[in-house]
Amino acid sequence: MSRFIARRFVSMVPLLLLVSVMAFSLVLLLPGDPALAILGEERANADNKSAYYALRAEMGLDDPIPLQYLNWVGRALRGDLGMSIRNKTPIAETLGSRILPTAELAILAAIISVLIAFPAGIISALRPNSLADAGATLAALGGVAVPHFFLGILLIYAFAVWLRVLPPSGYVAPWENLGDNLRLMLLPAFTVGTGLAAILMRQIRSALIEVLNQEYIMTARSKGLGERAVVIGHALKNASIPVITIMGQQVGTLIGGAVVTETIFSIPGMGRLIVESISFRDFPVVQAAVLLLALSVLMANLATDIMYGFLDPRIRHD
Repeated sequence: MSRFIARRFVSMVPLLLLVSVMAFSLVLLLPGDPALAILGEERANADNKSAYYALRAEMGLDDPIPLQYLNWVGRALRGDLGMSIRNKTPIAETLGSRILPTAELAILAAIISVLIAFPAGIISALRPNSLADAGATLAALGGVAVPHFFLGILLIYAFAVWLRVLPPSGYVAPWENLGDNLRLMLLPAFTVGTGLAAILMRQIRSALIEVLNQEYIMTARSKGLGERAVVIGHALKNASIPVITIMGQQVGTLIGGAVVTETIFSIPGMGRLIVESISFRDFPVVQAAVLLLALSVLMANLATDIMYGFLDPRIRHD
């Protein structure tokens, strides 16, 4: 197993290099000049040209692009992500305070999606072409088709404005008040988790139907095992392997959904930080945030591969 994990780590190296190049290229692709953003165009254009050129040299913007990239990667590996142009604070501190709400939102959304997808998928697989199967399929299509921003607004109107049972927006850290935190995060997590639940439900249904027709399942039934023991004890474990793969692949979608959802529900996470930083042309923060999110997706995919190897030993020897 250790060799399998080591191979997966090594296979990630080219992806890590590609992600770092893409994150660094953001500063080159976005319009505007970081030095001008710090000094302000009026100050740089009036009688402060020397300060402008001095700042460009200090930031390394006059260096060749490959050298700029190597310097940036070297600082990032030492934990130095630079300073925010807008707040004049270390970017690492800013990201540290923003990553928790986004991580919490993604984890809660994943939990909600699993709680919805597994019961619905199992019922659909055990009763194919029934009314329950048709209803679950229709709900899954709706979950995939409805965009996050529209579903979020609908949920705010239904549960906050009309029924008045949940707050419409805001964020309280879990260590300050866990009850308020969960009440505030329920609607955003449901908004993000709905799409994933729909995808997982369809995957569970198709995988379980295929497994239930295998010979070893028929053998288990012929030995007199109850249907619950057959489904949960034998079929569901094998049917869960492709589902875990899908979940790992959907981590990027969860984070992408969080970017929009955080803005709708006023959650101070990475999504809102990126939107605000783009508005203020705070390029180093955008660069670091994109790098951190991309690394999070890669780590989640690595964890999925390792879990896949635990569940199916044949994968370790491929």
